Amino acid sequence: MEEKIYQLIASKINIGLEQVKNTIFLLQSGATIPFISRYRKELTGSLDELQIAAIQKELNYFTELDKRKETILHTIKEQEKLTPELENIIRETYNANELEDIYLPYKPKKRTRATIAREKGLEPLSKIIMAQRENDIETRAASFISDEVESVEEALAGARDIISEWINENNRARDSVRFLFKREAVIHSKLVKSKEAEAQKYRDYFDWTEPLQKCPSHRFLAIKRAEKEGLLKVSISIEEEHAFEKLERIFIRSNSSCTEHVEKAIKDSYKRLLSPSIETEFAQEWKQKSDEEAIKVFGENLRQLLLAPPLGQKRVLAIDPGFRTGCKVVCLDEQGNLLHNETIYPHPPQREVKQSAKKMASLVSMYKIEAIAVGNGTAGRETEKFMKYMRFDRDISVFSVNEDGASVYSASPIAREEFPNYDVTVRGAVSIGRRLMDPLAELVKIEPKSIGVGQYQHDVDQKLLHADLDRVVESCVNTVGVNLNTASKHLLTYVSGLGPQLAQNIVDYRKENGNFKSREELLSVKRMGAKAFEQAAGFLRIRNAENPLDNTAVHPESYHIVEKMASKLDANIDKLIESESLRKLINLNDFVTENIGLPTLKDIMNELDKPGRDPREKIRVMEFDDSIKTIEDLKVGITVPGIITNITRFGAFVDIGIKENGLIHISNMANRYIDDPAKVVKLNQHVKAKIIDIDLVRKRIQLSIKEDN
Repeated sequence: MEEKIYQLIASKINIGLEQVKNTIFLLQSGATIPFISRYRKELTGSLDELQIAAIQKELNYFTELDKRKETILHTIKEQEKLTPELENIIRETYNANELEDIYLPYKPKKRTRATIAREKGLEPLSKIIMAQRENDIETRAASFISDEVESVEEALAGARDIISEWINENNRARDSVRFLFKREAVIHSKLVKSKEAEAQKYRDYFDWTEPLQKCPSHRFLAIKRAEKEGLLKVSISIEEEHAFEKLERIFIRSNSSCTEHVEKAIKDSYKRLLSPSIETEFAQEWKQKSDEEAIKVFGENLRQLLLAPPLGQKRVLAIDPGFRTGCKVVCLDEQGNLLHNETIYPHPPQREVKQSAKKMASLVSMYKIEAIAVGNGTAGRETEKFMKYMRFDRDISVFSVNEDGASVYSASPIAREEFPNYDVTVRGAVSIGRRLMDPLAELVKIEPKSIGVGQYQHDVDQKLLHADLDRVVESCVNTVGVNLNTASKHLLTYVSGLGPQLAQNIVDYRKENGNFKSREELLSVKRMGAKAFEQAAGFLRIRNAENPLDNTAVHPESYHIVEKMASKLDANIDKLIESESLRKLINLNDFVTENIGLPTLKDIMNELDKPGRDPREKIRVMEFDDSIKTIEDLKVGITVPGIITNITRFGAFVDIGIKENGLIHISNMANRYIDDPAKVVKLNQHVKAKIIDIDLVRKRIQLSIKEDN
């Protein structure tokens, strides 16, 4: 790779040149982002996953740009127009827009007005006009009248068409207009006639204008969605006169009889060619920025959701609530295996309250249930209340579980594979219970965009969304670590270096040979090569392994370091892990080598302090206000408990225990200015929020968590 590209990447993301070079080397050698971030800190200078991902993104950009350059060079070469100078200019261009501007004059075109004018032999007249030295251009134009050109007016019009195309293909002209768009562009949306009834949810944008630079991603995506649905007309524009002035400074050279025609060509070129082209460019650029912003929001939310506090390995009774169809009940063991399922009908129309209560008490006792999970969908609040007022033979916590995506899972091939003999209602209830036990292990089975924590996720670039969310899932799985002997194929798939086939091979190996006894045994798995082992081993845990390091994040490549530490203290590894006082005697500088520095050694010591520790927080029960059952029960000014369910760039949505979620707008989050709600709140956070506005018609609730509430 060219040195220039390394420098451009380093400069853009403000990271040292050697860090960039080393990171790219690792990425190109097949290392994953989690592996590089965790186990190659000496090479990267301790870059985190986001920084490494940013390097990868820029690397992909320049890789694609190189491919585009080769295509362009090949096309121009076929036209026999490629000079050494032009080839050098193309190869030394590192901006996609600039590259396309250079290519524009050579780009194969459909038959244009300029093409037709050239066919009529009017290009020499265009050159005369453009030179602006002719004082009687009409007389000169008369000499171009022929069988194909019937008049002076037709000759001049054709010549102007050619000039318009030249102006459009001029790099300086395009850069000038691009500069004006960057500085002055406004976005305007207007209601399409006769569409008012259909477009009510977009009524804020029926006649909306604002500077493009100030249009936030969520608003841009909303406007573009309405445009796609045929409800709004959308334009991005600047003041035409400003563009004309800029272009005239470039192309008007005198005050001859030609000047008027150049001016006309400038206006025609801008309106017909330049403005639409640059408008499209800016619309695409803003769409890409908005997509990236929305995907970033989704990724942050998804990370928090996946890393939500787990209940852990406990026996759970899970309920998928319902009114008419009843509540589907399942009982799960500590590993999430289905022990029992049936349906109860505690709500109208059946209202079998006593029978349902008796059945629940019986199931809790029979299956030694330790916690109850209730889906938060239809009838969720009523079911949760029903369960909380029951008396069991032990203390049992009742948790409300976000069931977004449970229906997607229950109808998926994964669910059919896990529960071929059960219908979707049973599968959905099982998913709710497992989410309580371990949100991460269960949610990896669902396509991330179906989980319901995004912002316009169906409007953004789906390929980009899929890649970014997959990276988030991979990051979360490897942050927590995976139990090699209990993890599902779907969870193992996201472990660094594995993927679907190796994950399946690990599951197959377990079935044939029983539990893994050591990490080293992984090398016996079919197709598990040295590279895959290197990438995966540190993120896989084996409880009660002979070597205690197999249940830590210490990589096997570093076991010898821990062995040296123990040996120096005349102890074994078990003793070293058990004794904090012993570990305090270790001087890390004694173990620094050419390849192993203090970052790795500090990570090892942190892991020895808390081997195999789950980094996730402890779970808490959410207590809603029992006096509030519907939106009609709310009053402006009261304060209600709630839990953050989704975060966007404009605010956060809060479940307050009724069907409708409330919104805390970004302006109502703090007594200071904030530019990102994620700096104030996080997903699953319990809050006390004040009701500041209720719109019963649109079913909207405005909340505030400002300190002066």
